Parts: sequence; C-alpha cells; structure tokens
Amino acid sequence: MATQILNKGVSRRRFLSGMVVASAASVVGTSLLAPRSAMAATETKTSFSGEVLSGSHWGAFRAKVENGVWVDTVPFEKDKHPTTMIDGVREVVYNPARIKYPMVRLDWLKHGYKSDTTQRGDNRFVRVPWSQALDFFYHEMERVQNNYGPSALYAGHTGWQSVGKLHSAGTMMMRAIGLHGTFLAKMGDYSTGAAQVVLPYVAGAMEVYEQQTSWPLVLEHSDTIVIWGSDPIKNLQVGWLVPDHSPYAYFDQLAEKVKNNEIKVIYVDPVVSDTQKFVGGEQVKVNPQTDVPLMLAIAHTLYTENRYNKEFLADYTTGFDKFLPYLLGEKDGVAKTPEWAAKICGIDADTIRELARQMASGRTQIIGGWCLQRMQHGEQYAWMLVVVAAMLGQIGLPGGGFGFGWHYNDAGSVTSAGPLMSGFSGVTGVAPIHNGSYKGYSNFIPVARFVDCIENPGKTIEWNGHSVKFPEMKMAIFCGNNPFHHHQDRNKMIKTWRKLETVVSVDHQWTATCRFADIVLPATTTHERNDIEQYGNHSNAGIIALPKVVEPMYEAKDDFDIFRELCRRYDREEAFTEGKSQMEWIEQFYNGARLQGRGIGVRMSNFNKFWEEEGFIEFPAGTEWVRHESFRNEPDLEPLGTATGLIEIYCKTIADMNYDDCQGHPMWFEKTERSHGGPRSDKFPLNMQSTHPKHRLHSQLCSSTEHRATYAVADREPVYISTEDAKARGIKSGDIVRVFNDRGEVLAGAVVSDDYMSGVCRIHEGAWYSPLEGGKPGTICTYGDPNVLTQDIGSSKLAQATIASSAQVEIEKYTGTVPAVTGFHGPTAVTDINPLFPAMDLE
Repeated sequence: MATQILNKGVSRRRFLSGMVVASAASVVGTSLLAPRSAMAATETKTSFSGEVLSGSHWGAFRAKVENGVWVDTVPFEKDKHPTTMIDGVREVVYNPARIKYPMVRLDWLKHGYKSDTTQRGDNRFVRVPWSQALDFFYHEMERVQNNYGPSALYAGHTGWQSVGKLHSAGTMMMRAIGLHGTFLAKMGDYSTGAAQVVLPYVAGAMEVYEQQTSWPLVLEHSDTIVIWGSDPIKNLQVGWLVPDHSPYAYFDQLAEKVKNNEIKVIYVDPVVSDTQKFVGGEQVKVNPQTDVPLMLAIAHTLYTENRYNKEFLADYTTGFDKFLPYLLGEKDGVAKTPEWAAKICGIDADTIRELARQMASGRTQIIGGWCLQRMQHGEQYAWMLVVVAAMLGQIGLPGGGFGFGWHYNDAGSVTSAGPLMSGFSGVTGVAPIHNGSYKGYSNFIPVARFVDCIENPGKTIEWNGHSVKFPEMKMAIFCGNNPFHHHQDRNKMIKTWRKLETVVSVDHQWTATCRFADIVLPATTTHERNDIEQYGNHSNAGIIALPKVVEPMYEAKDDFDIFRELCRRYDREEAFTEGKSQMEWIEQFYNGARLQGRGIGVRMSNFNKFWEEEGFIEFPAGTEWVRHESFRNEPDLEPLGTATGLIEIYCKTIADMNYDDCQGHPMWFEKTERSHGGPRSDKFPLNMQSTHPKHRLHSQLCSSTEHRATYAVADREPVYISTEDAKARGIKSGDIVRVFNDRGEVLAGAVVSDDYMSGVCRIHEGAWYSPLEGGKPGTICTYGDPNVLTQDIGSSKLAQATIASSAQVEIEKYTGTVPAVTGFHGPTAVTDINPLFPAMDLE
C-alpha cells in the first residue's frame, strides 16, 4: 500500500526529509512571536513607497506604504460613511497571530494519523518545509480515499469568502480537492440556517440574501417601519464583497423623518440597538425567544378586530383557513390572544393591541433580522413574520411588506445598471481520480450538525424531508474558515474533535481551528496578492482593482499556489489552473464584465489601462425597485417559487414531512432554555445573545491587537449586562466577570448599560477561543468565546440549523487570579523534540 502511494510522485526519502530536526530553537522559537516592527523590518521583501487603492469586507481604502511597510490606511474618498474598522485592516498583515511557516503538530509529526489526538490544542507545532507539508497533505488524502472512501473526507466546510473574484479560499479548496476525489460536503450555513430552509417553502425564495425594496421608495411611502430583531446601523459596516456603505445616507434621511413625525419606527428588541440610537423611534421590549407568541397575538388582534386584508389573503396566499383554528385556539384549546402572549413575552396585552393597530393603520415595512431565526424553532419566527405581513396585505407595495436582508450587503441601495464579473469556480468538469462509493452514507450533512456527525457515525437524522445518515469522518480540511468560531458548545466540540485522525487548516491567522489542526499551511492575506472585485454589494456601484499592498510575509503562499502545488502531486495542476496565471484569471474576469457592459451600454477601459492607471470604474445609477412587486402585479405570470406559486401560510409539503417540531403552519414551541421564567431560568437566569459584533466581521479582526484594544475591557471581550442585573451581582463596568452555565465558563469584561433589559446579556460572536489549558475540555476561556456557552442542537428536523441564541447563563464577579489571555499568538516553543524522529508508519 505504501509503495503504491509513494510511486505517484512522493518519494519515501522526500516524504521523510523533514524528520531530521536539529533543535527546538531552530524549529520554533521566539521569532514566531516577533513584534510587528521587527516583522516589518526583517521580513518584508520590497522597498516600495506610495499609495495603493484596495478593498476589504469593511470597505475600500487607500493604503500608505513606506519602504515596503503598510503604515496607514485612509478610507476611499467615494465612501461617504466609512467604518472605523478600516483602521484595523492593516493589522491583518501585521499581528502576532500570523502563521509564518508550514507547521505540523508535534505528536502528529511523530505518529501521523495514529497520533494522540488529546494533544490537539496544546499549541505545540514543528516547522516543516513546504514540500513536506504538502506531501503530508496529499498522502493523507490518498490514505483516506483508498481505505475509507469519500464519505470519510470532509472538505466542504466554508464560511465568508476572501474579498476578490479569484482568491475565494473555500472555492480554491473545493476545486483542488474535487480534482483528487469526491468528498463529504455540507448544506446550509450558520448565518441563516433556519430561515433559508423554511422561507423557500413559504415565500418561494431564501429571502435572507436578497436585495430589498429601494430605500427612496420606503422613505416616500412607509408610514410605519417595524425593525424586528435587526440592527442595520451596526451590521451594514461589513459586506460579502467590498461595501460602499451607501444605505447610511438613507438612514440619515430616515432619522430626519422620524424627528419630524413623518415616519414612525418601532423596534421589537430587548436591547436598545445602534439603529434606534441613530434613527430614533420607540422600543417594544420583548422577552428573548418569545417573538412568535407576540406575532401570534398581533395576528389574533388583526383577525378579531377585522383589520386584516381579506382580498390579499384570497388572491396571493394559501392555507389561512388551516392556520386560523390554531390561532383562535380551536385546534389546541389555547387562543393566541394578547393576554396569552403577555404572560410569555412580557409585553402587556394593550401594548400588543396598539402595535397591531399601528401596523394596520397605514403602509408598514417590516424589517426582520437573522439572530431570531438562530434560536430553537427559529423557522417559526421567519414563517410567522411572513404571515403577519400577508395579513396586512402590503407585500409587493413600495414601503410595505417584509424583508429579511435589510442589515446585509448594502441592502436597499439602488442597484446600478453595470455588469457583474464571474469568479473562480469550484468545479472544473475534469473527473476526479477517486470517485468511490459513499457506502450508503449521505454525501452531505447539514453544516450545523457536522460535530454530531463526527460524534455519531452511522446515526440517521431528518433534514428538510430527507434522511441523512452520518458517515465516519476520518479527515477534515478547512481553508480560510474557522469552525472553532462559528460552531456551538465548544467543550463538546473539543472532545468530539479527537475522533478525527487528521485535520488540515489553511489560513493566515493562528485561529483556534489552526491550533486544533495537525497540518497548518500559511496563506497570504487579501492584501499580499492581486485580485479584483465588485465595489458595492447590492448597489453594484463599480469595479475595483485589489492590487497587492505589500509583499507576502514570511513563507505565506497564495491559496492559488498552495492548491496548484498540491494538485501537481496527483497530476491535476493543469486542470486546476487551466493553464492560466493568476493575473490572466483576473484579466479574464474583467474582460467578461467588459463584454457584458457593451451589451448594456456601459463602456469600460481595456484591462491594462484599468489595472495600471484607473484602479476603479464607477457604474451609472440604476432604477428603484420594489421587492415582490412583479408577483403582486401578475401573480399568475410571476408566481413565487413555492409549490402553489402563492405565499403558503399552510404548507402541505412541510406538513407531509410529519415533523413534530415543525408542522404545516407556524406555531409556538417552548424552548429547552428560556429566560424570564422559562425552562432553566431558575438556575441560569440571563439569556446570552451572541449577535454579530460591532467591531469586526465574525472572528475576523479579533487578532488585530491595536484595533481590539479600542473595545476590549480589561483585555477581554466585553459582556454587556443591564444596570439592574449588574447591581444585583455587585458588578460594575470594567470588572472581569465569569460567565458560565453547565456547558462551560468564560472570562469577559463587564460593560453595564441601561440599553439592556433585565435578564438579557450579550457577548458578540467571533471572540477568539482562548483556553486556559489548551486542548482540555472544560477549561475556562480566558478571553470570552460565547460559543463555550451555547447549545449544539438543531433548530428543528426541518433545518437542523444552529440555535446560538438559545443559551441561558449566570454571571458573577471574578475574584480569582486573573490569567493572561492565551489566544492571540502563534505556537509556543517546542522543547521536547528528538534530534531524529522515527519513521512514520505509511501503511
């Protein structure tokens, strides 16, 4: 077996060439922890000085470079509302968490896939040559494919792409691994897992990632805007592509209209949001996770007071008659009255009735967020919000209806008339070398259940009308992705992770995923390579060049080159590159848009002029647009993508799945954990919200030392707590506190605020996992990763999505010896390396 593998291009001598290690100091030493100034002075490979226009998930900017060192960042002059996070982008290149060299976990280097996996996370790694690291990578793929087949290799886990049409890390990975063999893939994502499954059945599209009605039309026609669990001012700072931040100008106008009593804005939220502070308006303080009872009571009021649109329900929806017996209590004996809801959601019955009457009194735009569908039975929130909008009967009218994407990707901006570029594809059309049988196992898993898959091979779960049989996962590959940020119940994850034989991570920061990997490959950052991207997301305001700002640091390679060299080991380099260099790919993307532009009357310069002289092309403005307008105008000719072509208040397709936790119409289901008198609130009274952060993009920028210092408290992630709850616990702002439940404990820095209602606290997701004892389940997290505390169970059998918002905790002032934060540096020095490792077993 070993001979067969090695004859494919990896000699035994070459495979073992890196086993000889002279000393610990020559492999891993203090240079890994060098300060930024030393890194810049000793490692940068160019003396360029000047200004470089580029872009990021936080916006476009001009980087000032002196003697090859990026020294300052200035927002792009066309961005009228830049985010302060731009100041932290330079630190993505220069920070102590940079991965400098190919590294292999010490015990895996000694024993390969037979290593002691309980040592994962102890941060002991050995530097190896690139050639050896890639040989290890290839050898392990061969071993797993030959011995177990594709179901044992997990390579479909992806997250936020890198900005740029070429260097999409997950796409690079899936293209290269797909040329080697088929593999276990994932379905769905963590951001919108419940909503993106249920809404196509209800409204005919995912809705969550779609463009929204143009803000000028909302400002002109809306009488009331209900912002339900959403915070656009906070979240629009970032974008999937390079955001232009154009919607902020409309929020300026909205604030003026609220001030002049021209539009009423209502926030259904237990927390005073940044949007409320910016725009103004009124807050309805709902108990966490009880939004569905509130919605049901609104629907009950609309129906019993005859304030609903009968004509719209008759012409554009189906199934209201099957939902009504549940709403009125004829089905289960419980009428969903405001009095019933008040006991659950904490809002008095008269206030609920007034909210329903206000929504029915004129044109109402409902803006729904994503955090509420990230709770147990999160499908019900998304479904019920559509039902309320349907009863109001304004879907498809300017300034009315519903939307789930207003806080994302420059939503509500007017989309330009410009072309769109294609990008690097994850598929090639070339057959894989290994195309074995999945042996009765599923070829995909719901992404939020991937730890369950590792833990329970052979188990069958229900998902979206399918039975999914978990395979026995042996190897996992991650590229530009950090599941140790976005997955729940960290201590369960650490214990389960030990069952994997080999983990490969390709990244440019020492995330917890890298620390728990066996082979770690250093990639370049977006700003150390050339690329190209659309400027503006839904706005599509133009095209921006992303030229290299500085040369690659240390031994970092572009993902393109990493996977090209990997493919060379199995004779698929040509299929991966298609014979093109990186710049040839970039020019192809541009020229495709240029050709498309000719057909729509948008002229673009030739590529050389664009790249060398212009760097940016601005597209002409487009026309205003109303979401669902075509359906409202022509429901027969422009039906929705549902089974009936109509909005499905009752969905027979879902009903026929016979799930007990997601039935044929929206319902209220009690949670396994809920605050304000709900289950487990007696022991852990505070609902912990782990919403999208204000100061970073998920876990990105968390390693940026200077930027992190602008919001950290006592060098920890902030935990926001109400004034009432803090007083009861003797906590004041600036204290280090312990946040804990049965699943784990974290240290965080307290911020006491009147913005939070009693019984609610918040730690923003994306805080880096920083265990006191690396690799040990149950150890305290020294920085404040909220997913140490969250539940890892599916939202329902329909979506099996994350329920990160369903977590109850307690908080106390920390009185012990305060440990140092452990998560923001590279590997610790290895001190127990033998001069010569024994040969690994290649069988």
